[in-house]
Amino acid sequence: MTTLVESEEHKALRAAVAALGKRYGRDYLTRTVAEGKPPTELWSEAGKLGYLGVNLPQEYGGGGAGIAELSIVLEELGAAGSPLLMLVVSPAICGTVIARFGTEEQKRAWLPGLAEGSRLMAFGITEPDAGSNSHRITTTARRDGADWLLTGRKVFISGVDMADAVLIVGRTEDARTGRLKPCLFIVPTDAEGFRKRPIDMELNAAEKQFELVLDDVRLPAGALVGEGEDAGLLQLFAGLNPERIMTAAFAIGMGRYALAKAVAYARDRTVWKTPIGAHQAIAHPLAQAHIDLELARLMMQKAARLYDAGDDIGAGEAANMAKYAAGEACVRAVDQAVHTLGGNGLTREFGLASLITAARVSRIAPVSREMILNYVSHQTLGLPKSY
Repeated sequence: MTTLVESEEHKALRAAVAALGKRYGRDYLTRTVAEGKPPTELWSEAGKLGYLGVNLPQEYGGGGAGIAELSIVLEELGAAGSPLLMLVVSPAICGTVIARFGTEEQKRAWLPGLAEGSRLMAFGITEPDAGSNSHRITTTARRDGADWLLTGRKVFISGVDMADAVLIVGRTEDARTGRLKPCLFIVPTDAEGFRKRPIDMELNAAEKQFELVLDDVRLPAGALVGEGEDAGLLQLFAGLNPERIMTAAFAIGMGRYALAKAVAYARDRTVWKTPIGAHQAIAHPLAQAHIDLELARLMMQKAARLYDAGDDIGAGEAANMAKYAAGEACVRAVDQAVHTLGGNGLTREFGLASLITAARVSRIAPVSREMILNYVSHQTLGLPKSY
C-alpha cells in the first residue's frame, strides 16, 4: 500500500481549490439557494480551471488523474462553505462509467463537455418501491426494432433541471433465461415521454431533488452504455464506489467548515475571564470532532487510491467504510459546532443551523449507514445475512 502522505501535486491542488472556494464561500451558496438558482458561476469557473474533469481521461479533455484528485476538489470546496453536489454525480459517477465502459462515440459525445462543465449529467437509480434494494428496480427497457423503449419511475434524483441527460439504471430481459438484468442508458432530459417533478425538500441546497417518470421513452441503440447488455452490473458498481468516496469528501468538507467556524468562535467568545475555548467542556469535543474527520479522511484516501489502482473489490469495502466514517464525523462536527455557538448557532448570521439537516444527508444517502453495516458484517466479517 502506498503512503497516504499527500504528494506536492495534491497539496498544490488542495491549495488552489481552497483559494477558489474562498472567493465564493458560504455567502455565495446561501444567496443562490435563496434565489432558487444553481451555482452556475462556481461550476463554470471550476470547469474552466480543469477541476471538474480532473479524474477524466486526458484524450477527452480531462485531467487524466483519478477519484483521489476529484475528492480533494470537493472536500476543499466544502471546507470553504461552497460544495458542489453535482461533482459526486456528473464527473464521478457518470463520467467514470462512460470513460470505463462507454463506446468511443459516447466518450466523444459526453466526456469533453463533462470535463469542462459545459454539459452535465444526472444519475437515476433510486425508485419509490426499491429503496436500498437495487434488485427490485422495475424500470425496464424493451426492444422495439433497433430502438429501446424505457419505462419506469425514479425518485430523489439530484440536479435534473441542470442536466443535459440522466444516466438511468434500468433492466432488460435476458434472451436466454428470461431474467431481468441491469443496464445503463443515457437518457436526454428533453426526450419525449421523460417527465420530471421537483420534490419539496426541507433541505436547503442549490441542487434540487426530482421524481422522474419515464413513459415509453424511445432511445436509439447507442443510448445503451457500452457495446452490449452483459456489463450492466459491472458498470453500476464502477459508478457506485466513486459515489461513496465522493460523498465522504462532501461530508468531510462540510464537517471541516462547521468545525472551523466553531473554533474561531471559541477562540474569541469570552463570557467569564477567558475565551470559552479554554474550557475543556468546549475544547475536548471540538478536538474529538477534528480527530474523527481526519480519520475519515484517511479511509477516504485509502478508498480513492484503491479505486484508482483498479482494485474494485478492495475499493468497495474501503469506500463503504469511508462513507460511513465521514457521515458520522460530519454529523457530530456540525452538532458540536452549533452547540459551541449556543443561540448564535441557530442564527442565519452564522450559517450553521442549515447544516444540521444537510449533515444528515451524508448518513442517509447514497446508501444508509445501516446498509453499510450490513455490508461490512457479512462481506468483511463473514457473518450470515439477515436479508
